[in-house]
Parts: sequence; C-alpha cells; structure tokens
Amino acid sequence: MFKDHPKGLIPAALSNMGERFGYYIMNAVLLLFLCSKFGLSDGTSGAIYSAFYTLIYVLSLVGGLIADRTQNYKGTIRTGLIVMAIGYVMISIPILATQENHTWLLAFTCVALLVIAFGNGLFKGNLQAIVGQMYDNLEAEAAKKGPEALAAVKGKRDSGFQIFYVFINIGGLIAPFIAPYLRQWWLGVHSLKYNAELPALCHQFLDGAQNMTAEATGNLNALATQVSGSLPANLNEFCTEYLNVFNTGVHYSFIASVCAMLISLIIFIIFQKQFPTPAKKEAAAAVDYTPEERATMAKEIKQRMYALFAVLGIAVFFWFSFHQNGQSLSVFARDFVKTDSIAPEIWQAVNPFFVIVLTPLIVMFFGWLGRRGKEISTPRKIAYGMGIAGIAYLFLAIYSVSAGYPSGEVFKGMDVGVKEGMKAGPWVLIVTYFFLTVAELFISPLGLSFVSKVAPKHLQGLCQGLWLGATALGNGLIWLGPVMYNAWPLWMCWTVFLVVCVVSMGVMFGMVKWLERVTK
Repeated sequence: MFKDHPKGLIPAALSNMGERFGYYIMNAVLLLFLCSKFGLSDGTSGAIYSAFYTLIYVLSLVGGLIADRTQNYKGTIRTGLIVMAIGYVMISIPILATQENHTWLLAFTCVALLVIAFGNGLFKGNLQAIVGQMYDNLEAEAAKKGPEALAAVKGKRDSGFQIFYVFINIGGLIAPFIAPYLRQWWLGVHSLKYNAELPALCHQFLDGAQNMTAEATGNLNALATQVSGSLPANLNEFCTEYLNVFNTGVHYSFIASVCAMLISLIIFIIFQKQFPTPAKKEAAAAVDYTPEERATMAKEIKQRMYALFAVLGIAVFFWFSFHQNGQSLSVFARDFVKTDSIAPEIWQAVNPFFVIVLTPLIVMFFGWLGRRGKEISTPRKIAYGMGIAGIAYLFLAIYSVSAGYPSGEVFKGMDVGVKEGMKAGPWVLIVTYFFLTVAELFISPLGLSFVSKVAPKHLQGLCQGLWLGATALGNGLIWLGPVMYNAWPLWMCWTVFLVVCVVSMGVMFGMVKWLERVTK
C-alpha cells in the first residue's frame, strides 16, 4: 500500500492530524454548543456554523494566493497552525452566558471562529499543494527513466491522496469523543448527569418561565429530577448551574485542540526538509518559448481550468449534502436517535472510523482493477461517489417515512415518553454514515488528486484553494439543512439531498469523456 510513494507523504499527513482534530471537534460540537451555550435556535446556530465553515474554505484561497506570491509555502503553513491555536485558546475560555453579556460574548465567540478559519485558510490548501508537488516530482523522476517507469507511477497519485486522507482522519476519529467525555466528567464532578434536551429547556425557563407551555414545564421538571436525583428546590438556580457546568466541559475540549495544533506544528518543523516547494519558477524562466508554443500552452491551461471549474461545480453540491453531518444529521442524532449511552457528538467519529477502515479496501479494489486493465478514471469515480451519497439520503427518506417522523420542531414539542418510543436505534446513523463515507472516499481525496493533475505549475496553491473554495460554497448552503429539518416532515428534507446528489451524478457522467481527455 505504501510502496513507491514519496517519503514525505506520511509526515505530511501526520502534520495535518492536528487540523483534522480541531475540525472534527468543531464538526461534532459547534452547532450543539451554540444552542446549549447561548440558547440559539437550530437555524441560527446552523447559520453561524455555515458561515464558519464557508470562511475556512474561502480563506484557503487567500492562503493559496499568499503562498503562491511569496513562494513560502512552508512558512505559510507554520503560521496557519499558530493562528489556529490562538483561535482555539480564545474559544476555550469558559465564560457563563447571561442576559447581560450575551451580545458581546457571542460576538467574541464569532471572532474566535474567524481567527480559527483564517489560520485554517493559511494551512489547509498549501499542505495539499505540497503533497501534489511530491507526485509531480515522482512522475518527473520516473519520466527520466523511460515510459515504463512513468507508467508504473502514474496511478500512484490517486492512491497517495487516499493514503494521505486516511492518516489525517486518525485525528478525526479521536476528536468526537473528547467533548462528550470532558462534559460528562465535569457534570459528574458537580453530581449531575447528561441530557441532550435539558439545555434548551433551561434557556426557555431563564428567558421567561411564564411563556413556557405546561408540557414544556413538566418536561423540565422531569429531566431536572432525572439528572440531579431529586426535584430542585429552585429551578432558576438549577438551570443556571446546569448550563454553566454543561458548557464548561465543552470549553475544555477546545484546549485539547490547542494541544493538537502544537503537536502538528512540531511534526511539520521536524520533517519540513522532506517537503518540496510547489511551483518553483526558476527553471521555467530560463526557457524561451516561440509564440506558437506559448499559444498552445495558453490553450492547454484554459482547457485545464475549464475542467477544474466543471468538477468544482459538482463538488459544491457534494459538500452541501455531505456536511449535513454537522448540521441536520447532528440534530437528527440529538432528537431522533436513542442517545442514553452515546452522546450525539460521538456519532461524528463514525465517519473517520469508516475512512480509516474502508480506504485500504478501496485502494486495493482500484489497484486490482488497474492491474486487470480496467482502471476507472478520476472523473468517473467522482460521478459514482455522488450516486453513493444519494443512496445514504434515499435510505434516510425511506426510514423516516416508515417511522412516521414529523418535522424536528413538531417532534421536540411532543411528550417525553412519546418521543422515546419513536426514537431510532443507532444502526440508522451507522448505515447513513457508511454510505456517506464511501461517497467521500470517491470524491474528496480523488478531487484533491484531480486538482493536482490539472493545476498549472505556478498556480498549485491557488488551485487547491479553488477546490476548497468550492467546498466553501457548499458550506454556505448547509444552513438550509436545519431549516428544512424543522419545517418539513423529515422524509422531505432527506429527499432534497437525494435529488441534489442524483442530478449532480448525471451532470458529472455527461462530462466524463471530456474530463478524461483533458487529464490524459
């Protein structure tokens, strides 16, 4: 699996683990944390989450431009890790949100998210550009040895990015367990237990107990008794304490992200001599091209950029659907799935677990096809990936119809006992994440590989930034997930994502032959 790959591949992946750790901490807790800390609605929290993830990828364009202009990819990456660590330090400060400080504390939290996003923008695309350059160098060295040597390494790029992807997800596998563990521990220190529904009820009570329905008040009393062992004498004091303890435990998980960033920085500094610098221009500047050669090169670059933007358009809709794992799928886990023994955030670990387990199998499968002369092109793999993502939402839609699930807003207002009887077993999320992860493995690492193939040599950082920019556009739409989730019966919400995936698959298949010609 690792044979004949560049020696800097694994150190680069390990350097990225800290960023993945912080990413999956945020992916697991951010929307739920904003709801529990500030009492925001799912829709408002989803909008902030969407803006944060959009900025992560939009700012990757800025990071790519900075690295391309300065030719200091490694310095930009180091700076990005340090800036991300500063952002996580800011958001780790455990301040209780009250009516008096609500506005400035929410603003401070958003500034901390902006700092994290900017650091991520400096880091993310440029490390991927370095990995792409490793394979450019590998192919250039093989070309000097002859056509047979070049043919032997041509297929290494796709599998290399898949290996890179599986290693960076090790951080993602660990991260979702951190926040629930620290929160559970901190609640236990204060003789309290975890309940996913209680923070929202506490905020309702503190914002105006007189406005609560009798059913909501009854649910609050029942859950308060359940988590504390007896009915609190003063519900106002109980709600304030529970929210403070509940959210302080989550704040501590952001400290773990700071440690992960520092570990990644150390790894990067130790191994940076093994990493190439993309888009070195000295050799190109010494070549004198004829006008005809320049016209041919310009035409080829245009074709490559057209192909890149075509695939980026498909990527927008994939990420819109896939990144519901931190939006509608997170609130689905909170509301509709039995989480007595498993906190909803922990389900975010299922995706990186499947990435780690399934990647070697998929790499071996593609390798087997290649040896039999039936190699599948990267554009065709991406098309298949969109179809597989559609299967995940088809399954959820069918299950929601059979279970008779209403909208999330209607479900939350129902009696506690009725809701418990309607909740799904954990297997529903496991099946969903299985298909979404297989789709991700067909699209995300192979998309990175595709970008590195078509990107002009002097624009590799920018082109990787464009891939992340497409992800940003997809993330800019993900807030629609919680809105549909709370407004419509669940099957209608999932059907929207199913249609998006199926249409995208059809468009991609329509472009496959052209994309294959461009990438030859």
